[in-house]
Amino acid sequence: MIPRHLVIAVAVLLMIVLGMAVYAWQMRGRAAVPVATSDARPLAPPSAGPTEQLTLFVAYDDPGILRAQSARIPLPAGRQQRAEELLRALLALYLEKSSPHAIGVGADVRSVYLVDPGLAVIDLNAAFADTHRSGVLVEELTVASLIHTLSANIPGILKVKILVDGKERDSLAGHADLSDFYDVSAVNQLAIELSAP
Repeated sequence: MIPRHLVIAVAVLLMIVLGMAVYAWQMRGRAAVPVATSDARPLAPPSAGPTEQLTLFVAYDDPGILRAQSARIPLPAGRQQRAEELLRALLALYLEKSSPHAIGVGADVRSVYLVDPGLAVIDLNAAFADTHRSGVLVEELTVASLIHTLSANIPGILKVKILVDGKERDSLAGHADLSDFYDVSAVNQLAIELSAP
């Protein structure tokens, strides 16, 4: 015969397991909240903190030029975070409906790594490259805009490497070569030529 205290203990444990199963089942039903569609646009720069006057070099497709455009955006104190927010502000202009240089929805900067001495690595997401329009001038304007904006606002950058999802890629959308490092002085010279009326 089984001792009475063992039968009671097993019965209590069974009731606890049954109670936990009912509780888990109810919680599972509550957790099934419909997920809203996500907004694929990049986040706006942080709204808190002091704003700074910056110069963004915006690409204009029709005349095929870069134009300097002043902007006041809040920037974090860290050099790398400043670089990321600066490029996100530039991409936010390109994602607007009335953009002079439209890029694909969901395009964003994953990160910017500032490696001493003088190397910056811009890591863009796959949506940036996969949805970018193909064409020599359009792609070169994008690259020149990113690099010239970064180097004009973050001093000491001499070379820039562009990655897509953390990996090297041969080209942006078939034309702009992403396989090598960009010399900032050469890109800045190109940007000056593209800025001339």
